[in-house]
Amino acid sequence: MPEISRFLGIIIFMVYNDHEPPHFHARYGKYHIKLEIQSGVIEGKFPRRALNAII
Repeated sequence: MPEISRFLGIIIFMVYNDHEPPHFHARYGKYHIKLEIQSGVIEGKFPRRALNAII
């Protein structure tokens, strides 16, 4: 999993040869989300403070 960024305990990464639409993943401790780049749709759960640091 190619890591794009790591800050405040949050890891942003993309998965090679993953499915459409374009998106990235974020991990924060036991939490994980998938965020679609164009639409901004978020799947998964993240603490509010960590989510605000990403969006």
